[in-house]
Amino acid sequence: MRVHTLLIYLLFLSVFILPSMARAEYSQEPTKNLQAQTIESANGLTLQTALTLALEANPEISVAIREREAIEGVVTQAGTRPNPSISTSIQDTRRDTRQVFLQLNQEIELGNKREARIEAADAFYNKASAKLESKKAEIHANVVTTFYEVLAGQERLKLSRSSVEVANLALDAASKRVKAGKSSPVEETKSKIAESSAKIEFNQAASQLSSARKRLSALWGNPLPVFESAQGDVENIPSVSSLADLSASLESSPAISLAKLEISARDSMTKIERSKATPNITISAGVLNNQELGGLNQALLGLSVPIPVFDRNQGNLQEAVSRQYKAQDELVAVRAQLLANLATQYERLNSARQTSESLRSEILPGAQSAFDAANKGFNAGKFSFLDVLDAQRTLFQARSIYIQALLDAHQAVAEIERITGNTASSLTAKP
Repeated sequence: MRVHTLLIYLLFLSVFILPSMARAEYSQEPTKNLQAQTIESANGLTLQTALTLALEANPEISVAIREREAIEGVVTQAGTRPNPSISTSIQDTRRDTRQVFLQLNQEIELGNKREARIEAADAFYNKASAKLESKKAEIHANVVTTFYEVLAGQERLKLSRSSVEVANLALDAASKRVKAGKSSPVEETKSKIAESSAKIEFNQAASQLSSARKRLSALWGNPLPVFESAQGDVENIPSVSSLADLSASLESSPAISLAKLEISARDSMTKIERSKATPNITISAGVLNNQELGGLNQALLGLSVPIPVFDRNQGNLQEAVSRQYKAQDELVAVRAQLLANLATQYERLNSARQTSESLRSEILPGAQSAFDAANKGFNAGKFSFLDVLDAQRTLFQARSIYIQALLDAHQAVAEIERITGNTASSLTAKP
């Protein structure tokens, strides 16, 4: 009867008590909403404020944080040991000859399986952390790029508004000259066409600015921007280190760090699959209640060892080794791609910087002077409207190219920051 009582107690323990304890242990769930409640001011938005908003509330960063939380569970599970099991059986249902077996089984892991699991889980956790940092660098670059798109859009809108104002003044002057009989009606028609073209360009610039503002606010999860304007100096192009120094810093870049951690993770997975070739053993201990011998309790000891004749985990090991080699090849490919992209963006930055400096120091002053002279001469009756229109087109085209060159420079800097992952030490504001 004591064996029966023990059997009932153990079954009750395994079926009801232990599962409820496990449920209570893992009843706490992670926070459901990781995204911060962003407070976007309606006043002028600075680059630093935009970066803070995006890094605190970007949905993609929240996804990366969730993935790292999940890997924390993998790390916890990797250190657990196999659960014991209870087995029982009855031989012969007749009371006088009945034999009741009660046995406790414990699997013993061999081949350093648990150590290999823990090492692999730690490697994947480090990889998840690196992915999070890589995502932050990517969001940082996207914010910088889009912020300067907004600044450039604001400058284009100002330029288009000035073009509309000039076109209106030219149309008014042309109308007066036609009424006075000093000019042909053809010039007034051309002035109207120029005014209409300027208004179309203004509407396009307003639409592009609106789209850029929405893309920027979407980086912190806000589909409709609250800020009215961006505050910054689009003409202030940051300076960068030399190409050689930037190339040397690539080994600590997010992409290469992530590729190296992928190799480490795949190496750990290879160790896990190799450890599975060593079979586990199961140790058993129990009691036999023999009614034929007057209810005598007899000790039971057992050992179970699998024989790895057919399944030696050879296929999974081959897969793990191949994926490890694949990760090594991917590191070589990533390094070569980053070097090429870095050189491209560096050349793009230098070209945009030279273009903007040439426009600012040489072309724009000359174009402005020619436009002022043509406009003054037209009002005095010395030049035709075609001269004014040509000078205006030259000036505003030069300004548009200047704004685009500044935007290209800032976009190149943002890409260099994304590639290197360095936004402080190698990149400094140009005085």
